[in-house]
Amino acid sequence: MQGHGKASAKDKLTRQVPGIRRKLTHAEISGLYADNPIVQNIVDIPAEDMTRHWFTLRMKDEQLARNIMGRLADLKAKEAFKKMRMYERMRGDGFISLGVTQKSIFDLKDPLKLENLKSIDYLHPFSSMKVSELLINDDVFDNNYGKLENLRINRASRSGIQAVETESLVHYSRVLHDQTRRLEDEEEGMSLLETLYDAITVLDTSLWSVGQILHDFTFKVYQSKDVENLTKDEKRELGMIMDFMFRTEALAIIGAEETLTKQTTPVSGIKDLLDFVWEYIAASARMPKSVIKGQEAGTLTGAQYDVMNYYARITSAQENEQKPLLEQLIRMLLWAENEPGGRIDPDKVEWEIKFNPLWSVDSKTDAEIRKIVAETDQIYISNGVIGADEVRESRFGQFGVSDDFKFSGDDAHWQRVANEVYSAWKENGTHG
Repeated sequence: MQGHGKASAKDKLTRQVPGIRRKLTHAEISGLYADNPIVQNIVDIPAEDMTRHWFTLRMKDEQLARNIMGRLADLKAKEAFKKMRMYERMRGDGFISLGVTQKSIFDLKDPLKLENLKSIDYLHPFSSMKVSELLINDDVFDNNYGKLENLRINRASRSGIQAVETESLVHYSRVLHDQTRRLEDEEEGMSLLETLYDAITVLDTSLWSVGQILHDFTFKVYQSKDVENLTKDEKRELGMIMDFMFRTEALAIIGAEETLTKQTTPVSGIKDLLDFVWEYIAASARMPKSVIKGQEAGTLTGAQYDVMNYYARITSAQENEQKPLLEQLIRMLLWAENEPGGRIDPDKVEWEIKFNPLWSVDSKTDAEIRKIVAETDQIYISNGVIGADEVRESRFGQFGVSDDFKFSGDDAHWQRVANEVYSAWKENGTHG
């Protein structure tokens, strides 16, 4: 809440002009996050969705793949990647420090050489609050233009009541860095809350306003000609007594020429105003309202196309932003002498990260999809496109209902079902 600062000369909502960017301090970001549960949902939910179902590591050596996944579980990599994305959304930059053991003594400012790597000992997520400086390559004719080269980290420690402040220059190869919003003339990433600040202000104002309406939703009006002859103190005392006596639906005892009526605050149109606020919040955060409000994760009905688009956006973030960092970590596990890889060159082994499906449909939608597929098969059979035996083998196989018949939520499966339905409709419209 802005309190008495609302509608002041600095209030952009009063001046009705586009506001210049408000750069938030770390303290202000922490205050917004700690005070507002909607802000917490906007920050936390996408990070949780990106890591909730994790991924499958595909390798020819399945035992090695299981060992590496087990090692990632020991390192609590899933939790570390979730917190790194939370920090990225909240403060603009998320990091994971790579605690490693090498064959020889090393300095943090030295590049991490994979051939000297013995083991990965820990993964510690942290935010830009720990970083005092980011050194970005600004040479536009360099292959690494725009990439992080070094960072200066605050390594403060506390011994008893005395804090020891130390800073270290750390080479970028010793951290994983998650950053998706950065202006060209800045090194640090931009907090998502900076772009949402006006929307959060309006939402907070809406909460306050609705609270005031509910508090004064009904009130009583007492009319009496004798009130005109009362002093200020007598009116104040009468108001206190009447407020105490008639606050509830209790019996009111008044004179013959006195009246007591109940007034109600009109609320027509308030739903449209609140819907506008929610639509603006959802558009700014690029998240559906149902997701921001905490809809059960991963379960959809057939009509929730906005939620499907949200999960498609999460899938894109997994592939484009999270996958390279996971691949970097797995390459290190393969190279490390004392890790499951036992010094394997990752370039000489076929391996792939496959993210698990983020969502599945509810039982009703799944039944509707089964019905559509069955009708599609009937159209194919009726028009001689495919035989009944082929359909039976395709859908049910030798051992009953095949997994392919069950809708899995995978994007490719969804597209294939949609294509089948469209093709069947087209065939039916042509030949029927």
